[in-house]
Amino acid sequence: MGSSLEGISVAVLVMDNFEQVEMTSPRQALEAAGAKVVVVSKKAGQVTGMNHDVKADSFPVDMTFEDADPDQFAAVVLPGGVFNSDTIRSEVGAQRFVQNIHEQGKPIAVICHGAWLLVSAGLVDGKNMTSWPSLQDDIRNAGGDWMDEEVVLDGNLISSRKPDDLPAFNAKLIEALGASQAQIPAAGMPT
Repeated sequence: MGSSLEGISVAVLVMDNFEQVEMTSPRQALEAAGAKVVVVSKKAGQVTGMNHDVKADSFPVDMTFEDADPDQFAAVVLPGGVFNSDTIRSEVGAQRFVQNIHEQGKPIAVICHGAWLLVSAGLVDGKNMTSWPSLQDDIRNAGGDWMDEEVVLDGNLISSRKPDDLPAFNAKLIEALGASQAQIPAAGMPT
C-alpha cells in the first residue's frame, strides 16, 4: 500500500450495533499496512456489530473512552451504523477523543452515519465532507459542505458514504496516515 505504518496505533471508536464491515474492512487494511488497531468503546467487554439491520459478530473492547489517551494514537476511525452512531454522538468521552485528535491534526476517518459524532463534537463547521445521504442536512446545519462523492479529504478529515466506498476510503486513510507519519514522530502503541 505504499508506506509502512509499522509502530503506530489507530483507534476505532464504536458502541454496540455499529456497521460491522465499516470497522472490519479499515481494520484489515490498517493491519496489512503494519498499524495496530485498537477498539475503543464506553465499557469494557465486547461490542456487537451489525450487517445492516441484522446482529452480527462480537468484538473485544481494547480500551474504554475513559482510558484511551488520544496522544497514543496516530488516527481515529469512526464506523457508521444508525444505532451505533446515534448512541456514540452523545458520549462526552467520544466527543473529547475526536476533538483532541482533531486539535492535533491527526487523521479522522469517518464513514456513513459516523459523521453524527463529528456534528455533535462541533468538528464539521467549514469542512467539506460526505456521509450517508440522510445526514446531509445535519452536516449542512452544522456548517459543513456536504458532497455526494465516494471519499472526500478536507485537511485531516476523510469521509465516505457507505460500505461500497470502503476500497477508496481505506486507500485514502492509508495514504493520509503515511503522509502524517512522514511529518510527525510515530505514535507509541498503547499498553
